[in-house]
Amino acid sequence: MYEVYLDDVVYPVAPSSITTKINSQNETITLANEGEVNRIKTPGLTDITMDLLLPGIVYPFAIYPSGTFQKPSVYISQLEKLKTEGKVFRLVVLRKLPTRVLGYDFSMSVTLEDYSLKEDAEEGIDITASLNLKQYVDYGTKKVKFKKKKGGNTTTDEKKQRSNVGKKTGGTYTVKSGDCLWNISKKKLGKASRWKEIYKLNKSVIEKAAKNHGRKSSSNGHWIYPGTKLKLPKK
Repeated sequence: MYEVYLDDVVYPVAPSSITTKINSQNETITLANEGEVNRIKTPGLTDITMDLLLPGIVYPFAIYPSGTFQKPSVYISQLEKLKTEGKVFRLVVLRKLPTRVLGYDFSMSVTLEDYSLKEDAEEGIDITASLNLKQYVDYGTKKVKFKKKKGGNTTTDEKKQRSNVGKKTGGTYTVKSGDCLWNISKKKLGKASRWKEIYKLNKSVIEKAAKNHGRKSSSNGHWIYPGTKLKLPKK
């Protein structure tokens, strides 16, 4: 059984397939009289494509958390909002059997690049939404303030940005196999969207664990590892 969430909204029918393309930024250089060489660079952003069925009638296999059928227009409105507002949101795919969780969930910060809607007479009043998503990686800028020393010399002082998140903690949690910040937040804090608070509170620990496992970064908390002890924010 699969569940697909876009920005904390579960879609009624999981796609039959999800295509994930990890882009390369490697550069091929031609050297005089030496042929070609490949210049290895950090991998590019990941592209994800999928087709989501939006049922026009009630199906026994469709998922509605509220227990009430939702028209396709409800989900189309959300997609349009994600696109027009240029919002960064979380894509989450949960894989589980009726008796247990499979232990491999997928979670990534993405943007909705574009989408299309298909209506086919052979499919009745159902609508298929084809989505093109792209991985989002946080980036930041630093403000530099110039101060004059006595005597006329100048130095630079980088203004540090500190977050108040996590000054008060609500206990700890040790990461287990199959965990992601999204499901930890949902289980321990009651709201999946608070995963960012957990990441900010434990950024140094999470990034250190990622580097110890051979990664350049955790990709903003996407990669976490069993045994990592995390502080939890207050509920």
